[in-house]
Amino acid sequence: MAAAAASLLSPSAGAFFRGLSSAPHCASRFAHFKKFDLARRFSPAAMSTSSGPKEAPANNPGLQTEIDPATKGYFLQQTMLRVKDPKVSLDFYSRVMGMSLLKRLDFAELKFSLYFLGYEDVTSAPADHIERTNWTFRQKATLELTHNWGTENDPEFKGYHNGNSDPRGFGHIGVTVDDVYKACERFERLGVEFVKKPDAGSIKGIAFIKDPDGYWIEIFDHTIGTVTASAS
Repeated sequence: MAAAAASLLSPSAGAFFRGLSSAPHCASRFAHFKKFDLARRFSPAAMSTSSGPKEAPANNPGLQTEIDPATKGYFLQQTMLRVKDPKVSLDFYSRVMGMSLLKRLDFAELKFSLYFLGYEDVTSAPADHIERTNWTFRQKATLELTHNWGTENDPEFKGYHNGNSDPRGFGHIGVTVDDVYKACERFERLGVEFVKKPDAGSIKGIAFIKDPDGYWIEIFDHTIGTVTASAS
């Protein structure tokens, strides 16, 4: 959740950064988090509101309320991450994060493969390979892992930029869990790398972990409304 991550950068978030930086091996993460999306989220235009809900059009310049009928049926279907080694990434997202492989596409001439993962019941997927592709692309909020063949064995390959150091751009994906504290206890047992544990800093109840390629994953549960109440 980009808004929750960015809210950590408010003027009152000094305690968060002190808590984060005091953890072992967190100096570089502290620097990255401190800069994270600061200009976009905390410019005067972004923070100003008039009367009414924050989501009201008057409080969000540029927001259109008359949605073009041509966009009816649109939905967010996938987020793509490039990965170095699909074996390592598939293990993480299936074993650690509990996702299933919905569909794999191999483009031999272009030498890359796509792995679509999500939380759908794959027993309902069609047996026909073309229909399974169609079924996969009808699911919402899937994760598309792109593997350019050979990177896993290339000693010169240094990995991909995760977006959270200069030049910043992409931030993270977010996963809802039943209980953020229990989930993080499990992640810790599994050796997952943390950017932020749920009790670190001034904002409690959300965590950030890293996947094998260094991409950030925000972890939160159904208490997120309470956790972010002061920002609502």
